[in-house]
Amino acid sequence: MKISLLIPFYNEEKQIPITLDTVVPILASTGYDFELILVDDGSRDATWSVIGEASRLDNRIHGIHFSRNFGKESAICAALDASVGDAVILMDGDLQHPPQHIPEMIRLWEAGFEVVEGVKMTRGKESLMSRLNAHVFYGLFHWFSGYDLRNASDFKLLDRRVVAKWRRLREHDTFFRGLSAWLGFKRTTFAFEVAARQTGGSRWSIFKLAGLSINAITSFSMMPLQFISIIGSLMLIGSVILAIQTLFNWFAGTAAGGFTTVILLQLLIGGSIMLSLGLIGIYIARIFTEVKGRPRYIIGSTTDEK
Repeated sequence: MKISLLIPFYNEEKQIPITLDTVVPILASTGYDFELILVDDGSRDATWSVIGEASRLDNRIHGIHFSRNFGKESAICAALDASVGDAVILMDGDLQHPPQHIPEMIRLWEAGFEVVEGVKMTRGKESLMSRLNAHVFYGLFHWFSGYDLRNASDFKLLDRRVVAKWRRLREHDTFFRGLSAWLGFKRTTFAFEVAARQTGGSRWSIFKLAGLSINAITSFSMMPLQFISIIGSLMLIGSVILAIQTLFNWFAGTAAGGFTTVILLQLLIGGSIMLSLGLIGIYIARIFTEVKGRPRYIIGSTTDEK
C-alpha cells in the first residue's frame, strides 16, 4: 500500500524546503510507503531547481515542471495523473493546510471512507475583501449547483478508485472542489484551522478569484442562462403594465410627455440586453475552449527524466 502526497508550487523557492522538512517525517510516521509529487506551475524563480535538488536527495520525491504557468487547477490535474498511490492526498505547499492532519486522514481512509475532506474552522488571516468574495461565491455556487462548498478546501484524500474516475473527466477547465463533490463516493470530513503562511503572501488577487468564481459557476450550472428568460419575462410584464397605464392616461386625457420614462426604459432594456449577451458570451467562450481540445497542461520536464 502506498500514499501519494501531491503539492503544487508557484514561485515558492523559499517555502519548499520548509514544507518538505515538515511533511516527510509525518508521512514516514504513518508506516506506509509514500511518494511526493511536486508540481512547479511555471514558476519564475528557482522553484524548479529546488525541487530538482530535493528529488536528487530523496528518490521518493518526484517533480513536474510546466512549460509555463497554467494555474493551480491544471497543476492538480497533472499531479493526479502522475500519482500511483492507493490513497492520494492533496495539500497546498504553503502549509496553510496543516500536514499534522495527514495521519487522521489516513485513519479515516482505513475505516472505509473513499474521500476525506478538510473543512476550514476559520479562514485564517484572509483580508475582508477575500472573505466577502468567498462568502458571495460559495453562496451563489450553492444556489446554482446545489453543492454546499462553504469552508471547503483542496485539502483532501482520495482513494485510488476516485482518482481513476477523476481521470475520466475530460473537460478543459476544472474546479477541483466542485468536481470532487460531484463524483460522490463514500465521504467524510474533518475540521482544521488554517495556518499562517511562513513565507511570502497569497498570490490570489481579487480579479483571479472573481475569474475562478465565474469559471466554477458556469462549469456546474446553466441557471445563469435562465436569467435571460427571467429578465425577458420581467420586461414583458413591465411593458404590459406600462402600456395599460399609458392607455388609461390617454383615454382619461391626462397623458403627459414621457421623455424621462422613455430614457429610463431604454437604459433598463439596453442594460438587460447587454447583461444577457454577456451571459451567453461566457457560455460560448466555454464551448470554444472545450471544442479546441487543447491539453490542460504541458509538461516541460520532470525529475524522472534521464
